[in-house]
Amino acid sequence: MKAKLIVHAAQIATPVGHSAKRGREMDQISLTSDGAVYIEDGVIRETGSTADVLARLNGREKDAELISAEGKCIIPGFVDSHTHFIFAGYRPEEFVNRLAGTSYLSILKQGGGIQSTVKSTRRASFRELYNDGFSRMNSFLSQGVTTLEGKSGYGLDLETELRQLEVMKSLKGNHSCSLVSTYLGGHAIPPEYAGHADDYVSEMLQDVLPVIKGKGLAQFCDVFCEKDVFSIQQSERLLKGASALGFHLKIHADEVNNLGGAGLAARVGAISADHLLMASKSGIRALAASGTVATLLPCTAFCLNEPYADARTMIKENCAVALASDYNPGSCFTNSIPLIIALAVIHMHMSIAEALTALTLNGAAALDCADRTGSVEPGKTADLLFLQFPDYRFLVYNTGINIVEFVMKKGDFVWQREKRV
Repeated sequence: MKAKLIVHAAQIATPVGHSAKRGREMDQISLTSDGAVYIEDGVIRETGSTADVLARLNGREKDAELISAEGKCIIPGFVDSHTHFIFAGYRPEEFVNRLAGTSYLSILKQGGGIQSTVKSTRRASFRELYNDGFSRMNSFLSQGVTTLEGKSGYGLDLETELRQLEVMKSLKGNHSCSLVSTYLGGHAIPPEYAGHADDYVSEMLQDVLPVIKGKGLAQFCDVFCEKDVFSIQQSERLLKGASALGFHLKIHADEVNNLGGAGLAARVGAISADHLLMASKSGIRALAASGTVATLLPCTAFCLNEPYADARTMIKENCAVALASDYNPGSCFTNSIPLIIALAVIHMHMSIAEALTALTLNGAAALDCADRTGSVEPGKTADLLFLQFPDYRFLVYNTGINIVEFVMKKGDFVWQREKRV
């Protein structure tokens, strides 16, 4: 692969480091004017001002492909660390019913919600799930997402959960966007186990997780710890069992009710605790003390018309906060990065720098890959976004608009905005 030298970027804006930024550190990003990035074999080797990088290269740039970024800001590729993008069937009627006042959990109890998608996904073929998944990954890429997490959880049986995960494995080898897979069999109680959640947990531990581990189909295990879904005790049993099998852990925590999911995430050493709309002060402090990333999903709160997670308290208490989409067919059918940023800054009162950190380096930390991606610095993969404006603050100033003009993945351009005349 020919080396590449990006020069004269109006600005390079990036967090710096190989692990999650916590508390006040989230607001401390590096800004470089007239910036340059030198890339070899898909990896960033030099960054800094154009003059400084050229001086350090000392003539090596002559063999590199020269790319002008004049007038553009360069930032790291976005990392969406919480999605449910492999599914079949849609649920527009539920969205309308929620607007009319029906609660999310009420819909679930009536056999809708997750259970509705389970029925459709169980009927879907591998090819149907793959084709829809590939198209959705294209949509993520067009938003500037270069690393993506995907969860199973719309099968709730061995056959369909494996099919979802095998689709993701195939997508990993055929799409530009990096993909991290999560097993979420603990998404709901399947109809076959109604009233017998403990038995379903046993089945996942004994019959499902060992197969998934043996086939290398998922890095993480997740669970929806919520009233009338999985209790604290059931969630802890599942997560500890998954950890013993070698899975990293995630948890849907304190979304609708404060069950203590944040505290559980800290106790079991989860990489991330996600949602956290109802997290208590003690739960937030436990996350901060443990280092578990607090992944906030503002589009879900927006779509459900619920209060947002308390990002400011989490940052004040020294948590590492990430932002993600929660793209799914029910509670949050959107993957709009501009909407996430607008909600985080305008309604959750995060600074623009904090939001950038949360969607890049801290998102990478929530997927255990911050050593490889999430920032623009030597040694990291060259996953870069070229914004059409000269300053990263346009991410929220140009409110709700996708301002990504070019996406670079591992040093190659993989998406660019279509120009119309």
